[in-house]
Amino acid sequence: MTLPALPLNPDLLAVARHVVWFEPPEIALADAARFLAYLMTYGTAEDLAVTRKYVGEASFKEALETAPPGIFDERSWAYWNLLADRYPPPEMPKRVLR
Repeated sequence: MTLPALPLNPDLLAVARHVVWFEPPEIALADAARFLAYLMTYGTAEDLAVTRKYVGEASFKEALETAPPGIFDERSWAYWNLLADRYPPPEMPKRVLR
């Protein structure tokens, strides 16, 4: 399943500026799985409340399943997998160097 595109509205643009501070918010929102991974790692309760107006729980679970390596920290990975009824959590995504 591919995550649906996120709307480019003022609410989500503001959240994207906060959680993916190193790139333009339009770029951050273009990849929903990547954006949600950053949100679940660095977002505040307010950021999550705003985003939940536009994104359902299934999208958060999908973001866990398709998370790019290098974004989640161990604590966030454990927390979100517990919320998604994935206990014990699977291994965190890993980078493959060739």
